Amino acid sequence: MPFAPLAILPSSALAILREATRLLLRRPVVGVVAVARTPSGRWLLVRRADTGGWSLPGGTVEWGETLQQALRREVLEEAGARLRTIVRTVGVFSRPDRDPRFHAVTVAVLCEVDEPTAPPINSLEIREVASFDDDAVPPLDMGTGDMLDAAQREAPFVFE
Repeated sequence: MPFAPLAILPSSALAILREATRLLLRRPVVGVVAVARTPSGRWLLVRRADTGGWSLPGGTVEWGETLQQALRREVLEEAGARLRTIVRTVGVFSRPDRDPRFHAVTVAVLCEVDEPTAPPINSLEIREVASFDDDAVPPLDMGTGDMLDAAQREAPFVFE
């Protein structure tokens, strides 16, 4: 039985609503990731609560937000750091298997950030924030390892 308020709709309207919902929910989401370096030259990473693994800070772009606004917000929310400078766009990563939750199109941005001054805003999402030297970076979750690798190698723009 449909959700009670929807029960008053004709079945043809329900069919259209179901199809529209299916189409909307089967679209990639847009995200942004900070390939972030601190003033000491270390890479800023976050430990995810859902997987327990390390990842680059980032997330989905909210309605009405630009990529730059989303980048600034995600770095502050997840890592407690402020964005200083955007250096360059590392690439656009869209392989469907990167994130097990949904298909994301992620813009990876090399940037400089201040040292974290606050804990993550959402401790249910992020357990820990730390910075790592090039040779001490742990394996990264959510397909962000090759984003960091491309930035470290100063690879040309990646378009996936």
